[in-house]
Amino acid sequence: MTAISFDDLIKLERAAVEANDAVKGVPYSAEAWKSWFDASAEFQMAVTAYAKAEGKDRVSVEMDVKKAVRHPVPTEDAA
Repeated sequence: MTAISFDDLIKLERAAVEANDAVKGVPYSAEAWKSWFDASAEFQMAVTAYAKAEGKDRVSVEMDVKKAVRHPVPTEDAA
């Protein structure tokens, strides 16, 4: 088992998406876009570590995480 969970990967991808959303429409500069670059790099490193530790294909893991973040399955309210 790895110290990184699938839920951790989802949190990291959400952080990268939020950082990207924050710089959309902002003229490119390394300083302005650094938070997105850093968040994306952290996500990619975590995906690689998770896939290696779990014996899974790295690309499949990344795609599963991105699908979970970008196309979440709706849940019914328990009201």
